[in-house]
Amino acid sequence: MSTSADTSVATRTAYEPAIGLEVHVQLLTASKIFCSCSTRFGAPPNTNVCPVCLGMPGALPVLNRKAVEFATLAATALNCRINKSSIFARKNYFYPDLPKGYQISQYDKPLAEHGFIEIPAGAHKKKIGVTRLHLEEDAGKSLHEGFPDSDKKTAIDLNRTGVPLIEIVSEPDLASPDEAYEYLTRLKEIILYTGVSDCNMEEGSLRADVNVSVRPRGQKALGTKTEIKNVNSFRFIREALVYEIARQIDVLESGEKITQETRLYNAQEGKTYGMRSKEQAHDYRYFPEPDLLPLVIDEKWRAQIAAQLPELPEARRTRMVRQYGITEYDAQVLTVSKSLADQFEEAAKAAKNPKRVANLVQGELMGRLKAKELEIERSPISMKGVAMSADLAESGAISSKMLKELYDLSFERGKDFPEVYEEEGRPQQSSDTSALEKIVDEIIAANPKQVEQYRAGKKTMIGFFVGQVMKASKGQANPQLVNELLNRRLG
Repeated sequence: MSTSADTSVATRTAYEPAIGLEVHVQLLTASKIFCSCSTRFGAPPNTNVCPVCLGMPGALPVLNRKAVEFATLAATALNCRINKSSIFARKNYFYPDLPKGYQISQYDKPLAEHGFIEIPAGAHKKKIGVTRLHLEEDAGKSLHEGFPDSDKKTAIDLNRTGVPLIEIVSEPDLASPDEAYEYLTRLKEIILYTGVSDCNMEEGSLRADVNVSVRPRGQKALGTKTEIKNVNSFRFIREALVYEIARQIDVLESGEKITQETRLYNAQEGKTYGMRSKEQAHDYRYFPEPDLLPLVIDEKWRAQIAAQLPELPEARRTRMVRQYGITEYDAQVLTVSKSLADQFEEAAKAAKNPKRVANLVQGELMGRLKAKELEIERSPISMKGVAMSADLAESGAISSKMLKELYDLSFERGKDFPEVYEEEGRPQQSSDTSALEKIVDEIIAANPKQVEQYRAGKKTMIGFFVGQVMKASKGQANPQLVNELLNRRLG
C-alpha cells in the first residue's frame, strides 16, 4: 500500500480524486419529526418511544413544523433554492434498528436544491456545490457488547428513532482530503451559527458518509466510487480519504477494477475495509409516503424563516476586519463559534483598541482556557474583564507582565479580572522617573562587570539590566522608561 506521500505524488501526476459528502445533521427540536416523543439525548434505552416512532399498525405520522423551519433555515444559509412543494417518500431497507422496515425520507422532490459552500483554496475561494438538502427521520442504534468474544450480543435502543435529520449532499467537487476537511469545517460553522443543531459528533448530532473515486487526470467521467461510513471525526475522515485514494490508485495501477461498495474505516490501523456492496437507489424501492401530504412552503412562510437568519461566519469575518481593524487571521479565530464572536464584539466595542482585545483573547485568554480544558462560556474572565485589561495595558497603567500575573490570579481564584485587580490593590506600572533613576543607578553600580561588557560592545546585555530593574521594582516599572534610562546611563 502506498504511503500518504506516495499518494500525494501519484494524485498530482496520473490520477485525481473526486469526493462527495453526505452529511446528516440532527435538528434541535424538542420532539421527534413525526410524533411528540422527546429527542433528549442520554435517556434510558427505549423510553422516548411511542406507537408512531415504533411503527405500530394504525399509527400515523404528523409532521413537526419546527423541524421544517429549522431545515429551511439551514438550506437558506447554504444558498439553496427552497422548493415550494416537496414530497416525503418511504425508503425501504431492513436493519434491526429500523422498526418500521422503512425510513421516511425525501427522494426525487427534496426540500431544497442547488446550493453551495465556499472554501479557501490558496489565495482564492472554491465553490463546492450542495446538490440537495432534505428532511428525514433518524434510525435507532444497535449496541454491540462482548465482541469479538464468543459471548457476544446486540441490543437495540430506539430512542433515536424518529429524531429529525437534514441530509446535506454535496456535489463531487472536492478534489483532496484537505478540501473535504475544509468543507466539513465550514459546513459545521454555518449550521452552528443558524442554531438548528449542536453538531455534537460524540452524540451523533452530526455524521458524515464519504463517497470517493479516482480517475485519470483530465478524464471527465467519474470513476467507480466507494462509500466510507460511520467515521466519527473530521480528522479521521481526512485520514480515511488519504488511505482510500491510495488504495484505489494501487488497484487501478495493478490492472484491476474498483468494486462499488460500502467500506468502514479502522482508525487504529488507518485502513478501510469492505463491508458490503453499495446499494443503488432502486434497491430501496422508494415510493411516496401515503400518510403524508406534500410539504408546501409558500413565499410568505419562506420569507419569515429567512428573516431569522443570523449574520453568517464568512460575512461576519469580513465585517469584523473592516470594523475593528483586526487581521483576517484574527477574525478567523474569533468567529470559530458564535458565542466567542459575540463575546469578542462585546469587548471590542467597549475597549479603546479592539486589536489589543483580539490579541488578549487569542493569546492570554484562549491559551489559559485550553490549558484548563474550559469552554469560553466557563471563563472566569468575562469579555468586560478583557476590555478593562486591554484599556489598562493600552494606557500604560499595567505592564504585560503585570497583566499576565493578574490573568493567572483570575484563573486560580475563579474570579473576573476587575475583582482580582481590586483585590490586588489596583497595581500600577511605575513611571516615576526619579524613583526609577535611583533603582537604575543602584543596579549599574552593583554590576560593574556587566557594565564593562555592555560598553565593550555587547549590547544584548541591556536585557540583563532591564530584568534586574524590573525585579527590583517588583515588576511595576514601565519597561519603555527603564530602557530609556538605562540607555542614557550606560551610554
